[in-house]
Amino acid sequence: MNRADTETRIAAILGPFNKKGIAITDASTFAGDLEFDSLTVMDFVCAIEDEFDIIISMNLQATIENYGQLVDAVVKLRG
Repeated sequence: MNRADTETRIAAILGPFNKKGIAITDASTFAGDLEFDSLTVMDFVCAIEDEFDIIISMNLQATIENYGQLVDAVVKLRG
């Protein structure tokens, strides 16, 4: 699966979490732009893990600050 396909699937999952309807770019941050709290982050990560059948470790989660980094991490985890 390429980056564009991965990004499309992640964008679909992100939709319900994007309560303010923020336009998403690779630079969009989860804490700042989307105002995700810790519970929302966990729910979103679980949805991503379920969709792609992957596990995003807590260490990896700590390094992901924006949308582009998440897409790249999922692509890498999917191999």
